[in-house]
Amino acid sequence: MDPILIAVIVLGGVALVFAAIIFGVEKKFIVVEDPRIDLVTEKLPGANCGGCGFAGCRNFAEAIVKNESLDGLFCPVGGNTTSAEVAKVMGLVAEEKVPQVAVVRCQGSFANSPAKTVFEGVSSCAYAHMLYSGPGGCPNGCLGLGDCVASCAFDAMYLDKETGLPVVLEDNCVACGACVKACPRSIIELRDKGPKSKRIYVSCVNTEKGALAKKNCVVACIGCGKCVKACPHDAITLENNLAYIHFDKCKLCRKCVIECPTEAILEINFPARKVVEAPKINEENITQ
Repeated sequence: MDPILIAVIVLGGVALVFAAIIFGVEKKFIVVEDPRIDLVTEKLPGANCGGCGFAGCRNFAEAIVKNESLDGLFCPVGGNTTSAEVAKVMGLVAEEKVPQVAVVRCQGSFANSPAKTVFEGVSSCAYAHMLYSGPGGCPNGCLGLGDCVASCAFDAMYLDKETGLPVVLEDNCVACGACVKACPRSIIELRDKGPKSKRIYVSCVNTEKGALAKKNCVVACIGCGKCVKACPHDAITLENNLAYIHFDKCKLCRKCVIECPTEAILEINFPARKVVEAPKINEENITQ
């Protein structure tokens, strides 16, 4: 028999054997994907930001379908509207979440915390955090190198050149939490937006004792506890020389704001306070 023909027959036989093996393996280990995963993925915004706690929107959709529930699963970018649409696909009921926004809890601007040192290393907060306390000396304050801004995929943050601090654009913020993770000093947190976007919070994370904290930043929380005593709703706690306002308990009464001696507590989107004029003294009555 012709050697070439023999070679062709042998190779053809080998190919058939391998084809049969591959076919058998495919049939044995085939993964049938639930078609609802595609339907849920279509309802998601496709941002793949990780704000939901998963690597991407499809992974998030797989988790929803696998759990047959939306408990503990929420897309901050799509918000309640997206949750309602996903719930409709899954035949579930979506629980409404209170809208949140990123908040920068530091007022260590160039004016409030004048620079004592100059950093000339890599322009990264994560890197600078490991090397020194910061330009103004606060070991907990904002380093102003913009890791949080770089992490934001929604153009919701920028660095203010006049203050050196990041600014959150509330209308753009989707509360994905990327900036929270990017900040090595845990200065940024997600808080409830509040009714009519009104919020009250301690804009400081410095845990140094009062005198030292004030030395490094004139508007630092000094842990005096006056705000804790002033709050009628037990919404403020004091720990490690630092006050914290729990937004789930705060009733926005603003009593703590006027008690703070360093103006470390901010009131956002409130109307301006009325200025009460001192009563006029009648000079005639004094002379009499």
